[in-house]
Amino acid sequence: MGENKTYIQSFCTIQNNEIILNGETIFKTEPTVFSDFSKKAFRNFEIDYPKFFKMDNLSKLAFLGAELLLKNEIDNTKENNIALIFANKSSSLDIDVKYQKSISDKENYFPSPAVFVYTLPNICLGEISIRHQLRSENSFFIFEAFNPLFMVNYANILINTKKADKVLCGWVEYFNEEYKAFLYLVASEGIMEHQKELIETVYKK
Repeated sequence: MGENKTYIQSFCTIQNNEIILNGETIFKTEPTVFSDFSKKAFRNFEIDYPKFFKMDNLSKLAFLGAELLLKNEIDNTKENNIALIFANKSSSLDIDVKYQKSISDKENYFPSPAVFVYTLPNICLGEISIRHQLRSENSFFIFEAFNPLFMVNYANILINTKKADKVLCGWVEYFNEEYKAFLYLVASEGIMEHQKELIETVYKK
């Protein structure tokens, strides 16, 4: 038996002070730093989750994209078997640099546990899982560049082997105020077939 086809149900891009959902701009601000942009986006979508303000920027980036794609997917009356497959290039380097500075200054040696928490990139998956009460499989990978073929193969395996009903795939890159999030939800039906070439086309827009 061959594998069943999978489909992209919805997709979201966040970059350059703009959020695009399924090809349509749904939020945009004047040029500003990411911390300011993310707070404005959070309030614009009326998200009720105070812990957001304690997250590092990589987690905020991933959280916002996941929120827009999962908010109508979660059924609190049952287990939501949505797997998470994320990747980026810089790992958690942005927060690593900040933490290193806090322990390098012998005159002001004050390592922050609140910062140290985020010195692993997969912590953003934990934040999403807690928010949406997901207990499904999740993995974070480091690639030199966005790797759509890997995402396609991994997501298809999870769905075709019944290990996940849906899979949220994401490229979430953040370092030194340069950022891009591209997330999409894979399911057994959707708006376009889950293929490498289609994903590359949408990612580049």
